[in-house]
Amino acid sequence: MSTIWDDVRRGFGDIWPPMLAAVPIGLLFGALAAGKGLSPLEVMVMGIFVFAGGAQFAAVELWATPAPIGALVFSTLLINARHVLMGASITPKLRGFSRWQKFLGLYYMADENWALAEKRARTHRLTPAYWFGMLTPFVMCWVTTSTLGAVVGAALGDPRRFGADFAFTALFIALVAAFWKGRVTFWTIAASGAASALTYRLIGPPWHVLAGALFGLLAAWVAAGDGAGLQRKPEKPQAAPPEPANVARKTPEPARP
Repeated sequence: MSTIWDDVRRGFGDIWPPMLAAVPIGLLFGALAAGKGLSPLEVMVMGIFVFAGGAQFAAVELWATPAPIGALVFSTLLINARHVLMGASITPKLRGFSRWQKFLGLYYMADENWALAEKRARTHRLTPAYWFGMLTPFVMCWVTTSTLGAVVGAALGDPRRFGADFAFTALFIALVAAFWKGRVTFWTIAASGAASALTYRLIGPPWHVLAGALFGLLAAWVAAGDGAGLQRKPEKPQAAPPEPANVARKTPEPARP
């Protein structure tokens, strides 16, 4: 039976690769935010209270004076809408959590720790020790690196010139591979990726997030055969009615010469 510290160590052991991938992204975000006029303190506060990488990047891209509040709210809401499905998926697996543990844990839920928790829930019961063992260092890493990026600012340069922006893409490829289930997974990823890329090219962000999510869900539903009658249960053959017991069976007459 695992102890609390065993689960904490397992949580940290699972989350440290995504933490490394988040370092260049956090530095990049801090540098971009500083270029828009945000102070290191403001970047740190944003990381603590928002803690949503995609939404934070979108907010910085739209940042202006005066701030376009409507555009900021709409874009960040659209980008983070996926958390509704993620929360609905993971909440039933948090039965051993207290109310405040659920609230705090889901507030700081990110794609990485959600995917790792779902993977672990296949074989183990999720515990608060495991969840916060991977959640706490990941949050601290993001807040620290983004604040550091704001402090260093222009001296850091653009990490994308080193290909650091591909770190998250490589990470999510590895996470998706862990959830591979054959044909359904293939069509879900293919439809989601194609719709997202096409929408990004023709319309632009943040609509590519919504398009990828909707087409991914549709492809998963069709590929699984739900609702379309693709997986009908075979009908059981009807048994012949029993012959009445009081009816005498006719014996065949002997053949006449």
